[in-house]
Amino acid sequence: MKKHGMVPDHSLFQALAAAIICVTPKDHYKRLEEGSIMLKKYKTFSLCKEGVLVDGEPSPVKSDVVIFGTGFKGDEKIKDMFTSEYFRNVAIGSESTTVPLYRECINPKIPQLAVIGYSDTHSNIYASDIRAKWLARFLDGSFRLPNVAAMQKDVLEWEKYMKRYCGRYFRRSSIMILNTWYNDQLCRDMGCNPWRKKGFFSELFEVYGPGDYANLLSNSKSKEH
Repeated sequence: MKKHGMVPDHSLFQALAAAIICVTPKDHYKRLEEGSIMLKKYKTFSLCKEGVLVDGEPSPVKSDVVIFGTGFKGDEKIKDMFTSEYFRNVAIGSESTTVPLYRECINPKIPQLAVIGYSDTHSNIYASDIRAKWLARFLDGSFRLPNVAAMQKDVLEWEKYMKRYCGRYFRRSSIMILNTWYNDQLCRDMGCNPWRKKGFFSELFEVYGPGDYANLLSNSKSKEH
């Protein structure tokens, strides 16, 4: 990685906590060595007839196809749902805070709005699925939300965790290293047993995954809290 300038400026633990680990494709380093893949860092670039003009290069990089992997700003998508400046600001917080979502789903000040899919983890489809189940149980009256002050307190606790372990990436709202503990919270809210394994030692030593929550609502009990 050092040879090809790929060493990141953050630790492995921070990468795990913030869910910013990248998986290289098969034979990635082999292709780097043979020159079929070239890695270069540029601040500016533009398109031209031959391909791409990049800052500092004397000639364009000849290209038939250019793919822009620009990412996206999830908080802006939430903000743009509103026209009112008050709600636009309340919905996503400030640059110095996390996006304020109780259970990574509901804004304490806008409890009529549920957001699924913003918070990041190792498997976003699986995480969104269990949140959708949680939301469905809330909508059918199986449990109640705490008051606004209690939800804000919970949001602040998660914010402290994210700032401590995710560093400058705290706005990603990653729950990657606490994903199972987070799922336990959702299970308790829904009246489900958070212990999903079959046996004490399985709970201690086996990894949790999507299959453990496949029949999550089959034996749940409605409750209020």
